[in-house]
Amino acid sequence: MQFKRQNKAAVSVDLTPLIDVVFLLLIFFMVSTTFTKETHLSLNLPEATGEEKTDLPKQIEILIDANGQYVINGRSLVSTTIETVMAALKEVSAGDVKVPLVITADATTPHQAVITAMDAAGQLGFAQLSLTTKNPGGD
Repeated sequence: MQFKRQNKAAVSVDLTPLIDVVFLLLIFFMVSTTFTKETHLSLNLPEATGEEKTDLPKQIEILIDANGQYVINGRSLVSTTIETVMAALKEVSAGDVKVPLVITADATTPHQAVITAMDAAGQLGFAQLSLTTKNPGGD
């Protein structure tokens, strides 16, 4: 048997199909990926004993994170001054001070932030004010 030597220049790998597949994968991942910016606060609630309320009527909720930033009914406030909190409460309540007001503050939030929220609610005339806590040992 006689084997003929093949010319090494004749052997080549065509990269065009590989590049096409990689490009299609890139397009697929770009289209299928969703970019959402979640604005939910992660709060570590203080503990207290008591019963959990299950029937919640229409209410206004003030969330205060560990840094003292306010979120009222899902809308972040740009400032932490009492005037800003009062203006936001007026806008959300539409002047109805009989709506229950719930303050949910992180366990490590500055005490002044909670007092500011309570003071703003008191100056506007809110009478139904409650604080959110969690049961000891519970989540």
